[in-house]
Amino acid sequence: MPFRNVAVGRYEEFTHPGTLKCGLAEFISTLIFVFAGEGSVIAYAKLTDGASLTPSGLTGVAICHGLALFVAVAISANISGGHVNPAVTFGLFVGGNITLFKGVIYWIAQLLGAAIACLLLKLVTDGMTTSPHALSTGEPVWGALVLEIVITFGLVYTVYATAVDPRSPGNVGIIAPLAIGLIVAANILFAGAFDGGSMNPARSFGPALVALDFTNHWVYWVGPLIGGLLAGVIYETLMLPSEEQHEPIPSDY
Repeated sequence: MPFRNVAVGRYEEFTHPGTLKCGLAEFISTLIFVFAGEGSVIAYAKLTDGASLTPSGLTGVAICHGLALFVAVAISANISGGHVNPAVTFGLFVGGNITLFKGVIYWIAQLLGAAIACLLLKLVTDGMTTSPHALSTGEPVWGALVLEIVITFGLVYTVYATAVDPRSPGNVGIIAPLAIGLIVAANILFAGAFDGGSMNPARSFGPALVALDFTNHWVYWVGPLIGGLLAGVIYETLMLPSEEQHEPIPSDY
């Protein structure tokens, strides 16, 4: 059951080589994902002289995010589990699949990876500004919040079904990273027209930090975290029968 398996962990995890290796994997994967994803947004702005995002442009951005996340998850899955997202880490925490202390290391690594990716983008594009996630004209804040909850729920539920569930053939191999990349691309194709389709607080944090624009930034934290929480609780409670429920990942190595 969720919450029953939640574990704080031990202080030693903060400095254990295994945890630090996982943190490094999350840092690199998040950097790769955000560099490509935010890079596609910057490239579109350059190619169109800052014009508004068109349907074809949104399609390109969504595909780029999906492919980049597919790779980012695949290259870190065997090391850290390939979270690449604080909402995924939180969703797995409430299900007892990662300890609190280890999750904090993941969060720090993910946020640093996103921030450095955006700083690198600003450097290599001769100072072009990053584009923080923002609500479209007429989109209410509550609407964006609910949207982020729903699409992040879909993402974290997909993570559980393909990468966490021990009955899934995708927990080792290519199926899980591919499914995760595809759901993100699909969600961006829809939600991108309303609030940018974040699903990932780190993906929103990096551009906002570099651009120093945190307008409505809380939406891209609260929404994804609630979505991740709901996905973790529902999958662990309803989709994993107690006799088949997997054991929490040990906090020691």
